[in-house]
Amino acid sequence: MTTKYILAIDQGTTSSRAILFDQTGQIKGIAQQDFSQYYPHSGWVEHEPDDIYSSVLATCRQVMAEQQVSAEQIAAIGVTNQRETTLVWDKTTGKPIYRAIVWQDRRTADYCQQLSTPETEAQLQAKTGLLLDPYFSATKIRWILDNVPNARQQAEAGQLAFGTVDSYLIWQLTGGKQHRTDATNASRTLLFNIHQQQWDDELLALFDIPASMLPEVMDSADEFGITQQSILGAAIPILGVAGDQQAALFGHACFSEGMAKSTYGTGGFVMLNTGDKALKSNNRLLTTVAYRLKGKTTYAIEGSIFMAGGIIKWLVENMQLIPSAKETANMAQQVPLEHGVYLVPSFTGLGAPHWDPDARGAILGLTRDSRKEHIASAALQSVAYQSKDLQKAMQLDGLRPTTLRVDGGMVNNDWFLDFLSNMLGAVVERPQITETTALGAAYLAGIQAGIFDFEQLSALWHCEQSFSPSMSAEQRNKLYNGWLDAVQRVKS
Repeated sequence: MTTKYILAIDQGTTSSRAILFDQTGQIKGIAQQDFSQYYPHSGWVEHEPDDIYSSVLATCRQVMAEQQVSAEQIAAIGVTNQRETTLVWDKTTGKPIYRAIVWQDRRTADYCQQLSTPETEAQLQAKTGLLLDPYFSATKIRWILDNVPNARQQAEAGQLAFGTVDSYLIWQLTGGKQHRTDATNASRTLLFNIHQQQWDDELLALFDIPASMLPEVMDSADEFGITQQSILGAAIPILGVAGDQQAALFGHACFSEGMAKSTYGTGGFVMLNTGDKALKSNNRLLTTVAYRLKGKTTYAIEGSIFMAGGIIKWLVENMQLIPSAKETANMAQQVPLEHGVYLVPSFTGLGAPHWDPDARGAILGLTRDSRKEHIASAALQSVAYQSKDLQKAMQLDGLRPTTLRVDGGMVNNDWFLDFLSNMLGAVVERPQITETTALGAAYLAGIQAGIFDFEQLSALWHCEQSFSPSMSAEQRNKLYNGWLDAVQRVKS
């Protein structure tokens, strides 16, 4: 009973996972559960809040049972979550008044267009580091208040709470005792001033959102609350919280200015540490909070790709063109790199640096000779091309990472990482522990629990395999120019 573990809750877009880490940061056990996605209209993406919470509970209980670890042996819980996804619930009952509106959802595109003026865009970027886009939480909250019967009246009476997924889980796990978030998640709402590190009254007025709905903003390693004893068998403190991409940056030990990571889950996200400076991007990248420890904020520049591993899932489940994600590497090897087929996965619009909510997906360059192997290759290549888009934007901002630490489900594919390295002209490093998002949450909780020392964490990161570029600049440019042409064809 003396061994202490950290339980990391990794609540993602298509599944929830619970991972037990020991005191050296090694994985003891993993449990995962998928849940349903809902698409009521074109560009709309929703989750059932009950699915989110029940899958979290089920995976926590499963991993504890399988590893025969009791709640008393768990020193702390760390939470990491899909960001920007928006929930609004009744403070008395704890019941959501609408489904969770997922980060990919584009229903507020028209509202963003109506709100858009050069002055408003400049104000939002200056205060939040973000762009006016349906991606972020504020317009989703506004939509719920304006479209769910009686929601606005309830909100103005102080009866409703807003939260990103972390806040919703904290509320549920603590039996409604704590309504809290951390600075990384707050920084993705379009309502949080990242320089003053507080909710911004002018932005709340702009989006017409009552301040009473908002959670308290904490450090990323902090005292978020204690779980109800009945949930996991004992009261466990929640001591670390970070949005998934920031947690991955932390798990990769990208603590020095200029260090960068890229995560390839449902979407793809490149994030570069900029230290204590919130650098403004002139190329439509996002300035965001990387983490906040002991009141000190570290910032990052980020580029977001809406579809990465989600493309492969679409090919497997929707199109049934390939039997499984594992087959894509073998299929891609069967066709030349320059096969002429491009898949632009703008199913819910294009992310950075294009920010086009109305673009839709397309497969271009098909001929009578085209086979499913070409499409599998084009799907993998599209993720590398989108990463190249982000690298180009960072380069124009004066930031060019020469080494990229990677994680997420796609990084088990050597063919993809080799092509990614060639397309970026940069070294790509895959760590020994690829569950980096959950690891970051565990590190944060472990710091607060006194298990980990921040200064020692860098030594825990180990490279499992490195990929170096070998492609000629001529071939790289030819392939990438074909991609740029394809993107122009799908833009609205």
